[in-house]
Amino acid sequence: MVAHAIEEDPNECCGLLAGKEGALTGHYRMRNAEQSPYRYSMDGKELLLTLREIEDGGAELQVIYHSHTHSPAYPSATDVRLATWPDASYLLVSLENRDDPDIRVFRIVDGEVTEEPVAIV
Repeated sequence: MVAHAIEEDPNECCGLLAGKEGALTGHYRMRNAEQSPYRYSMDGKELLLTLREIEDGGAELQVIYHSHTHSPAYPSATDVRLATWPDASYLLVSLENRDDPDIRVFRIVDGEVTEEPVAIV
């Protein structure tokens, strides 16, 4: 995800992580339809096809990720407003300090942001 964020810089990147039984098993890079350094959105058709691929593989959507190129790894007001997957975690990669990217994970439900622990292996 960090490599994806760096490759897409100065624009935000986005993608999905899938898994089952608490283990992540798939990383899906998505195209940022916004092509913007300040926003991201996933193309609906690409998202649907990817979700079908995840389901067909016996996994479930676990994490939606995107990067912040010039701000901290914390959900913006827009991120919170657009967080419509209450069963997924939201991972943010901040390139604010490009030499030491920050990764944080949140659960966003009904506008409430709760940070979750993250273990990077």
